Amino acid sequence: MIYLDYSANTPADPRVLDRFCTVERSCIGNVNSHHQAGAAAKAEIDAATMKIASLLGVQPAEVIYTSGASESNNFALKGLVRLSRHVGKHIISTPLEHSSVSGTLTALQEQGCEIDLVDIQRDGTIDLEHLKDLLRPDTIAVAVTLVDSELGVVQPVDKIAEILKDHPNCHLHVDATQAVGKIPVSFEGVDTMSLTAHKFYGLNGIGLLLKRRNLALEPLIHGGESTTIYRSGTPTVALASSLASALELAVNELPERAAHVQKLNAELRAALSQRPDVRINSPEHAIPHILNLSVQNVKGTVFQRELDAHGVCVSVKSACSSDGLPSRAVFAVSRDRRNALSSWRISLSHLTTEAEIQEFLQMFDVCCQQLTAAH
Repeated sequence: MIYLDYSANTPADPRVLDRFCTVERSCIGNVNSHHQAGAAAKAEIDAATMKIASLLGVQPAEVIYTSGASESNNFALKGLVRLSRHVGKHIISTPLEHSSVSGTLTALQEQGCEIDLVDIQRDGTIDLEHLKDLLRPDTIAVAVTLVDSELGVVQPVDKIAEILKDHPNCHLHVDATQAVGKIPVSFEGVDTMSLTAHKFYGLNGIGLLLKRRNLALEPLIHGGESTTIYRSGTPTVALASSLASALELAVNELPERAAHVQKLNAELRAALSQRPDVRINSPEHAIPHILNLSVQNVKGTVFQRELDAHGVCVSVKSACSSDGLPSRAVFAVSRDRRNALSSWRISLSHLTTEAEIQEFLQMFDVCCQQLTAAH
C-alpha cells in the first residue's frame, strides 16, 4: 500500500505513542481528586498545558482540550454567536472551509444567522477588498481556514486581523488544522483557533481550541469539574500529554520535515506536468504537503477508486466532505465545474519515500491509460 493521504490522518509517532502509554500507566488519578494520585495527574496535565502554550505562543489559560478540530470549530462558532447576540447575527466565511465549519454555519443560518462567503482569487487566497465590502456593524465573526485542506493555500490571516481592528465587535476564528506542523502558526490577532493532534502525528481523539482569555464563550458542556469551565468532564491526561509531545516534535522538526516534502512535491509537479491530460490545481505558493490535480474527463471519485484498487490511497476533497459533488475549493479557483468534479488530492509527509513517489507515478500512468481509454 502507498499512503498519500496524510492530510486526512497521520500515523502516531512512536515517541508520542510511548508518551501516551507511559502517562496512561503512571497517572491513574482524576485531576480533580484531592489526594496524591489526583495531584500527580494534575501536575502532568498542567505541565502538558504549559508546554503547549509555550510552543503556540499563548497563555496556559487560553488552551482548551477538545476531542478534535471539528468539536473546536463547532464550539468556537456557536459560542461566538451566543456571546455576540446583542451585536448582530452576520458571519463572513469562505468557500474553502472544512465541513465542520461550513456545516456549523449552515446550522447557525437555520437559527437566524446571515452568512456571506468572501470571494476567492485565482491564486486561492481570499479577496481582501471584498472582505472589507462585506463587513457591517452587525458582523460578529469572520471564519477562515489558515491552510485549506484541498489546495493547500495559505490565507493571509495577519492581513485579515489587521482589517478587523477597525471592527471591534467582530471576532476572528481560524481553523489551523492543516497548518500545524507544516508552517509556523501564530495566534496574534486571532480570537479563537482550532487544531487536532491526528494531523501532526499525534493520537486521534484529542484537539485544542485556543481562546482569548477575555472571551467569555458559552460553555460547551455544563456541570462537572475539569481543567476549564468551558468544557466539563474528566480530562484524559495521557492524551493531553501525548498532544504536547506531538506538537513539540512537529514544531522542532518542522524545517527538516518541510524540506523533504518540498523535494517530493517538486518531483511530482515536474512529472505530472508532462502528462497532457493533467491539470494541477494547487497554486505554486501552496504548502508542499498538498497537491491537488485533475485528470481531464475522469471524475475524481472514479480515479480515486482506481488508484485504491492498485494500492494507492488518495482523497477526493477532504475526508469529511460529501461525495459526488464538485470541490468548492477547486471550483473557486478554476471557475470550471467539470474540472472541480475531476479533482483529487495527494497529501505528502516526511514519511513519504522517493520509492513511493516513483511507484505512485507508475500506478498513475496505468490508471490514466485505463480510464482515459474507457472514456
